[in-house]
Formats: sequence, C-alpha cells, structure tokens
Amino acid sequence: MARTSHIEYGEVKEDYLKHRQLKRGAAGWVLLAGLGIAYVISGDFSGWNLGLAVGGWGGLLIAFILMGLMYTCMVFGLAELSSTLPTAGAGYGFARRALGPLGGFATGMAVLIEYAVAPAAIATFIGGYVEALGLFGLTNSWPVYLVTYVIFIGIHMWGVGEALKLIFGITAIAVVALVITALALLPHFEGAKLFDIIPDGSLGSSAFLPFGVSGVLAALVFGIWFFLAVEGVPLAAEETADPVKDMPRGIIVAVLFLILSGAAMLILVPGTAGAAAMSTSESPLPEAIRAVYGQNALVADIVNYAGLAGLVASFFSIVFAYSRQLFALSRAGYLPKFLSLTSSRHTPWVALLVPGTIGFLLAAITGNGGLLINIAVFGATVSYVLLNLSHIMLRIKEPDLQRGYRTPGGVATTGIALVLAVVALIATFVVDVVAASITAAVFLAAIGYFWFYSRHRLVASAPEEEFALLQEQEKRLK
Repeated sequence: MARTSHIEYGEVKEDYLKHRQLKRGAAGWVLLAGLGIAYVISGDFSGWNLGLAVGGWGGLLIAFILMGLMYTCMVFGLAELSSTLPTAGAGYGFARRALGPLGGFATGMAVLIEYAVAPAAIATFIGGYVEALGLFGLTNSWPVYLVTYVIFIGIHMWGVGEALKLIFGITAIAVVALVITALALLPHFEGAKLFDIIPDGSLGSSAFLPFGVSGVLAALVFGIWFFLAVEGVPLAAEETADPVKDMPRGIIVAVLFLILSGAAMLILVPGTAGAAAMSTSESPLPEAIRAVYGQNALVADIVNYAGLAGLVASFFSIVFAYSRQLFALSRAGYLPKFLSLTSSRHTPWVALLVPGTIGFLLAAITGNGGLLINIAVFGATVSYVLLNLSHIMLRIKEPDLQRGYRTPGGVATTGIALVLAVVALIATFVVDVVAASITAAVFLAAIGYFWFYSRHRLVASAPEEEFALLQEQEKRLK
C-alpha cells in the first residue's frame, strides 16, 4: 500500500480500469454547448419565478445580474481548468490538483449533492407542467417522477453518444419554445406589472424592492437557478473529441446564451402577467401567455408542451452530470468502488442508478421543488467557492503549467466569482436554514467518511490521482 502525504493508495486488480472506461470522442464543442444549455434551460421555464415571492422583481433582477456575473467569471476559469486537466472528475479533479485530496473530495461531493438533487427538483416541475395540461387525470405527480427517471436513466445506459444527441434535439425544441414565448409576450409587455407586489415595510422596501435589502439576498438562490449546473460541461471531458479546444468554446457559448434567455424571461413573463401572479406559478411561461391570450390559447399549449421539453432536457443532462461525478470519485476510491462500474457500452450504470433512486425518493416524498432547489443550490455554492479557489491556487502554485486556454483577467476574474460565491452560500441559510443545515450535515458526514475510511484506500491509477501524483514527483525533482 503506497502512501503520500496524509493519504494511502490501496492495491487494485490489473483489470480495475478496464471495467471503468467511458466512450472517447463522443462530443465536439457544439454538442458540449448544447449540453451546457440543456443543464440549465429548465431554469427558464420554472423555479426562477419563486424568487419574486422573496425578493420582488427588483430583488430578483439584482440577484440575476450578480449571479450572471459570478457564473460568467467562473466559466472563464473553468474553461482554463477543463482544457488543462481534462478528466471526468472535472471539479473534483481541478480541486484535487490545486487543493489536495481533501479539497478535491469536498468539491466533488458538493457537486454531487447539487447534481443528485437538482433532477428531483426538476421532476416536481415536470409534474406541475403535466398537471397544468390536464394529462392522464393526475392529482399526484409521483408516477410522473417515476416514469421520468426510468426512461431517461434507461437512455443514458444505452450510450453516451446517443444520449448527448437526444439531449441536443430536446434542447432545440425548448429553445424554440423560449423564442415563441418572447414573441407572444413582447407586444403585451407593461412595465408597471413588474412592480405590482406591495412593499412589506422592511428596511429599504419600495416598489422596486418590495421586501427591501434582505429580499435581494434571499433572491440570490433563485438567481442561481437561471444558471445552475452549466459548470457541469467539463464532466464530459473524457468523452470529448478535443477537450483542449472544445471545452472552452462549449462552456462559454452556453453561459452567454443562458444570460440572454434568462434576461428575456425575467423581463417579459412578469411584465406581462404581473410579478405577484407569477411568484407562485408552477408553470409561469404558459400561464403568462394565457393571461393575455385566454385560457384556451393554442400558443400557450404549444409552450406548455415545449416547456416540458426544456424541463426534460435539464433533467436528462444533469443525470449525465451526476453519473460522471460519482463515477470519477468512485473510480479513484473516494467513494465505494463498485459505484464506478461501467457496462459493455461504456456507461457508468451503477452511478446512474444509485443517485437516480435517491432523487426519485426525494421528489416523491417532498413534492416540494422550492425546498429541493435550496438543497441543490447549497451544494452548488460550496462547489463554486472551491472551484474558483482552485483556479486561483493553481495559477499561484503552478504558473508554468501548460494551459490550453487562459482566463481573461486571470485570478482577478475568478476572484470576483469567489467573492460572489461566498455571498451566495450565505444566502442559502437566509432562504431556508433547515434545508441548508440538513445539506451541510450530509456534506460533513461525507467528509467524515473520507477522513476516517476512504483516504486510506485511494486508487493511484485513476486519471485525477495520476495528475496530482505527477505534480508531486515533479516537485521532488526540482
């Protein structure tokens, strides 16, 4: 058993990695951009509007601007990291090189919490859209959750190339729905409707900020929902044709599109149907259209069905993301090794099934999309702090490391993202202290598992560990 620093590497069979192989060259930069948009596009259809109830339109607008800035700066840093260290571990791999084994595991677990819970939240919104259409006479959406998980996990097991192409096609339908929504609502936009929530008299409250300054902090969680999971694009690194060139292009194009689409929905939907009405809606886009065209409007039904495509696209793609993060942590021994087993089609079937089962149970038991958003965002914000710190530390520790892409502005850019990520992390406790505390407890329990058990049983031949060990050997030679 080899030992380095405060970790130990255990022995594994010669064919260990043979049973843990992903399919190479399945995606170029266009598919990666589509994947990045797919991760997030559900955030344009539902979930973000709940921020109107805690921050008003002005509070949510400020949250959107701040979180849009945070994601843009962070994505430039991730473009550099993913072109430099292209492995399936992505966030875990970046932090492992920059912050050491504990930092790497902590980042990977935060990402895993985010990606395991986000599909559960999206499943509840899919149920809301299905109920809004009156399909199947459903009054409880748990069968929708079950069918959604079974079908789309099954497609992922079929093969990554097929899954990514299908994700791209579904995402294209969702983009068309956003365009139709914008065109339908634009002629009926009334600026006054953005400010129809009555101020509550709290510090700084006004028509623009009906819940005052504290409302801005509370709305940050929902500002994040416009962008949540775009950082997952690097998880496809080992399945990308040319990660050095394709990763930066794909992730940057994705975040720029999401800024434009999110801004359009934030302005037009409440500006047509009213911020107060939209603050509690489970299907805000079709409801906004019905508010001006009538309950039987064909265009509303079209957007409702296409909105399902947007929700499905995000659900489908984030399932891909959680399976790759779990696969990488398991392959390297940080989590039980059986979780990284792959099928004959090179898909991580165990890593698809286990979080999928947990996510379905969370959706079926709680049925509360807002609660699940808060849990997912807590994991996300922890990972954002560590990811931006990883970029900064790697620039300081290894300035001469060969990088396929360099972040504009360097550490100043990711420094801005780091500060905003810390603020967003604090905001998760403001919105729902119970959800944040429970998630923090799960996160700390995972850290305990690493410290007392898995750090003594890591796998040196895993790509992320090889990157880190190579760095340590180079240091010894200097």
